Amino acid sequence: MRDDNREPIDCEESSGNVFADLGLDDAEGLYTRAKIGIHIHKIIVSRKLKQREIASLLSIKQSEVSHLMNGHFSQFTSDKLLDFLKRLDQKVTIQISPHKPGEPFQEVGFGL
Repeated sequence: MRDDNREPIDCEESSGNVFADLGLDDAEGLYTRAKIGIHIHKIIVSRKLKQREIASLLSIKQSEVSHLMNGHFSQFTSDKLLDFLKRLDQKVTIQISPHKPGEPFQEVGFGL
């Protein structure tokens, strides 16, 4: 049953970057690393690799694999995440263009 006497819920529209919404330092960098990390995670899951195999393939310790698989992407630099993509046989293209007002300074997109 619906209670029509409910108080409206206050909410705020997201900027699209949860790290910026939370007011964290380096929000754009955190967001970029998260997007790259999620892509890496998806590749690893789709390949059904074991932690030992992931560690060997990415040349990292098993404790770092745990960080990666638990979404703690801020534990890695952008360069390290890009190296993981290379080790996963992924092509990375960086495109540079003038910044327009209202758009993010960094974007991560994935091709087919």
